[in-house]
Order: sequence, then structure tokens, then C-alpha cells
Amino acid sequence: MKTILISTTAVAALLTTSLVAQAADLPQKAYVPAAVMMAPVYDWTGFYIGANGGYGSNRACWGNFNGVGVAEGCNSKSGGLVGGQAGYRAQFGQFVVGAEVEGDWANLRASLPSTFVPGGTDSTKVTSVFLFTGQVGYAVNAALFYLKGGGAMANNNFLVQNAVGTGLFYATSHKLGATVGVGFEYGFTPNWSVGVEYDRLMMGNANNSFSVPAGAAAVVNTVSQNIDMVTLRVNYKFGGPVVARY
Repeated sequence: MKTILISTTAVAALLTTSLVAQAADLPQKAYVPAAVMMAPVYDWTGFYIGANGGYGSNRACWGNFNGVGVAEGCNSKSGGLVGGQAGYRAQFGQFVVGAEVEGDWANLRASLPSTFVPGGTDSTKVTSVFLFTGQVGYAVNAALFYLKGGGAMANNNFLVQNAVGTGLFYATSHKLGATVGVGFEYGFTPNWSVGVEYDRLMMGNANNSFSVPAGAAAVVNTVSQNIDMVTLRVNYKFGGPVVARY
């Protein structure tokens, strides 16, 4: 009995060794790594063009006419804006830089009682503004936060009327100044984006020579001006599509 048990054990050991050897000779299944998920990333690089509209506030401060008497004073008035913009952006990682030009038609009127013409009115009307700015921003996928700054130009009409509304003195002004702003933009498709922007235009002081009736003495006044703008924007980007990041 003991002999039979030993023989059975030996046979089992031989069979196990043979099976292990045969298994080692079988071809091994190649390892296939799991698929890597790719997160979509919005690409802000490219030329763009768009439209904007919103509201602005014009604060104009008149000095004294011909350098004599007291200053006329200041007044603020709000009105509508509508226009467009075009520019180029380049994205480096999450940072975005660019340049833009913007032009808007405006209807920003401001008026105040005149001391130079008793009973009369001094009126300022901003008819258009232009911005020439650089941008630097930070992108979080399809969301872009940015700052901007550069030069600005405001076109104005100045009018002094008498008590019955007759225009006495008139001047036009193309004032150059500086601007700073901040904005947020969101890309809702690979090429279309919407945003909101605030701009502060600092136009400084400018001497203005007014037209006068024939035979009247020349009239000069210095008008300082600041303009605040809030606009909603829509842009179309001529750039690359959404790309993928591993």
C-alpha cells in the first residue's frame, strides 16, 4: 500500500511539472493599456471680428471762457453706444495676449447752465469713440478673463446756446487720450464667443476754439472729459477648432 501511494505521488508530480512547462511555452497575450481620456481645450488663438452695444457716461468739465471769470462747471450724462471690434489673440498655455481696434457710434450728451451767457446752456455731445488697445488675459478652457489698455479718441460737439435756445458758439473736437478696461468672454462654440467689457476713457484737457457770429470776438474754452463704457460683445474667431489635451 505504501508503495502504491509513493508511486501515485510521483506520477502527480511529474504531471504537474509537465503542465507548467507546457504553459510556459504558450504565447503570451499582449498587454493593452486602458484608453486615455482626452479633455477638450478651447483655443483662443486667431483673428476675430465682432459687434458690441451698450451704455456710456460722459463727464465734461468746462473751464472759463477766454481765461477770465469763473469756470463753467461739470456735468455727466449717459447714453447709448453701438459699434464693432476686430483683433488678434495668441494663446500660450493658459495665458492669452492680443491687440484690438474698436469703434462705436455714441449719443452721450451733457449740458449745464452757462455763466458766460446768462440764462444760456453749455452742451457737450460725444458722437463716436475709438479704442486702440493691447490685451493680456488668463483662459480657463472656454472662459477668458482679460485686462486691456492703450489709446483712445473721442469726437465731440460743443455748443453754447442763449436763453431761447439759439446757438451762439460752436466747436468740434477730436480728443486723444488713454483707456484702460477689463472684460470677460466665453466661447460657446469653437468660433463664436460672447462677453461683457468695461472701459474707462481718460481724455484729459483740450483747448477748443469756438466758431462765433461774424464780427464777434473769438471765444476759447478748455474742456476736460472722462468717459465710462459698458458693452456687451459678440465675436467670431477665424482660428483653430477646439483641440484635445491628454
